Amino acid sequence: MCRWRSREISSDPRSEQRTSTGSSTGGETRTTDPDADLTPEEARGVEDRSAGSTRVVHEVVRLQGEEELDRPALALLLSAFAAGLAINLSLMSELFLRSHLPDTRWAPLVYLLGYPVGYLIVILGRLQLFTESTITAVLPVAAKPRMANLTKLGRLWACVLAANLAGVFLVSALMAGEVILSEAQRSFAVDILGKLEVQTAAKTLTLGIPAGFIMAAIAWILPNSRGSEFWIICTLTYIIGLGNFSHVVTGSSQVSFLWMSGRMTFLEMALEFILPALAGNIIGGTGLFAVLAHGQLRVDDFNEKAEAGEDTPMVGRGAGYGAER
Repeated sequence: MCRWRSREISSDPRSEQRTSTGSSTGGETRTTDPDADLTPEEARGVEDRSAGSTRVVHEVVRLQGEEELDRPALALLLSAFAAGLAINLSLMSELFLRSHLPDTRWAPLVYLLGYPVGYLIVILGRLQLFTESTITAVLPVAAKPRMANLTKLGRLWACVLAANLAGVFLVSALMAGEVILSEAQRSFAVDILGKLEVQTAAKTLTLGIPAGFIMAAIAWILPNSRGSEFWIICTLTYIIGLGNFSHVVTGSSQVSFLWMSGRMTFLEMALEFILPALAGNIIGGTGLFAVLAHGQLRVDDFNEKAEAGEDTPMVGRGAGYGAER
């Protein structure tokens, strides 16, 4: 995972200390009060407690995206296949919890606590999950919209999505084939997932947009998480489960179980869920979050150049956003 270097603070306790503000969206900075009479240790404490600015977070995520775009295809396939295997633990954990709960209205609040399990393994394990790449791999392309980068993005998305689904289908076959789940747990799965049998493609697309946005938000928040990664992932993915939002990979583990249990056809699975969820996740992750996150910095750069009296078009910083490595 990419990390930014710690910013240095002068040892002079009365000198001005430039620190990025957590709410800053551009070049605005704040300085410690020279009359505050801080010791060097206290000044460093101020810096340590300062969240990285939007520009810093953007650069961290962009660099991570460049690493993903440059990974060999085989490495992407293996990592994404492992992610597809692991993400099935979300559904399995739900079923394990459900099998110990009574039939009450509050039961989903409890068994959906198992939904984040697969995400925790995938995200903290740095495995390739398609929905994370809707922002990480898109920011380098937004910074340098060239055909070469677009080709890399297409290769990344194709490899990751195909391998994610391959891993999902393999475990779903084992779950439907009485290898992993008990008969009671498979019955619970049919009850829990029954709503997907009648869900339309339009509904899936609509529910896929917030899921894509939330997954992109996780990738954006983690660089500033400061040891809270577990709770961030748990909280936000729990909302995906609680809202019945459509995540193309996790949801595929659900509909593929129904397909392999004979409750829907392959075409129904693909046309009513996988493809609409894919489109919704891309709209939410790339069309909304990534574009807005990148766009706000381009506006800040334009305003900074205008204030400085530079007659330049509204473009991202060449060195910061797209310099050749």
